[in-house]
Order: sequence, then structure tokens, then C-alpha cells
Amino acid sequence: MNKLLTEIKQCTVCRDFLQPNPVLSISNKSKIIIIGQAPGRIVHETGIPWNDKSGDNLRKWLAVDRDSFYNTAIFGIMPMGFCFPGTGKSGDLPPRAECAPLWHSRILKQIKTVQLIILIGQYAQNYYLGNQIKTTLTDTVKSFTDYLPDYFVLPHPSPRNNIWMAKNKWFENDVLPELKKQVAEIIRHS
Repeated sequence: MNKLLTEIKQCTVCRDFLQPNPVLSISNKSKIIIIGQAPGRIVHETGIPWNDKSGDNLRKWLAVDRDSFYNTAIFGIMPMGFCFPGTGKSGDLPPRAECAPLWHSRILKQIKTVQLIILIGQYAQNYYLGNQIKTTLTDTVKSFTDYLPDYFVLPHPSPRNNIWMAKNKWFENDVLPELKKQVAEIIRHS
């Protein structure tokens, strides 16, 4: 795994489109894999995944502290695009399409301890769920039990999604308690 992570950290496949700085945090002992979109500007600058307000929200959703979240024996973090894709008119650009096909299967093959994969947002859900995805992200998340025990589907925890959260109280009432329960169970047995 160390050799593969070194190779990923040195990746420059996207250098013609953006400034490469691959950000991930994972080990061959990770039990919960978090697959999100791509690093934002702050994460790009610090090199620490989910080191922003979205990460603060995600840790609340998971009911874990920073130490547990960054313990690679518990959580492995690999986005769909490992580098900051830049900013567009309405936020960050989509993750580059090269990363997931190039690296994800190679990483996952080296981890024999995975108990849960959390798919955050439409890019991860489209890639991993394929034709099992529902018409909208809301419908996919509402049907989260359809994807268990392999995948737990979530919207992006960005503060930009506060309106979505306010409109979809079922998420906080039904989905988050189950997420917290599953994560706590995995951590308890670690």
C-alpha cells in the first residue's frame, strides 16, 4: 500500500488542466471508506482531507472527533478526484474523471478490512451504483437502505446544502441515526 500511495502522491495525470496535489488518507487497515467528490481549495492548500466546514459537518453526521476521523485504521478517505478541480460559476468544478478509474480499484484491492463504503454526493454514487441509482440524489439518499450493507449514500455535507437539509427533515431523523449507529458499531469492534 505504501508504494501505491507514493505513486498516487506523485501523480501528474491532470497537470495539463490543474495544479496536481493529490489528497487522500487511507491505509490497508481502513474499515470505513469515505468516497467524496474532490478536495476544495482549503483542503488543496492544507493537504488534509475534509479540513473545512464540509468536513466539520461530516464529522457531526458520523458522530466522530477529528482524531478518530483521521485514524486510517478506522477511516480511509479517497475522493473521486484527488486534486482540487478549480472553481466554476456556482462552486467547485466537478472532480476530474481520470482519478477514480486509475486508482480506486487498485486501492480497494489492497484493503481486506473494509466493512462500509460511504458514497458522498452524486459523482461517487453514479460511479459506484451505476444503474441502481435513483432519478435524483434526494431519492437515492431516501432509499439508503437499498444499498446497505455495502454502501451508505449521503448528500454532500457542504453548508451550501443547508436548504436541502431544511426541506428534507427525514434525513436528520431517519438516515443520520442509522449512519451513526453503523459507524459506532464498526469503531467499537476496531
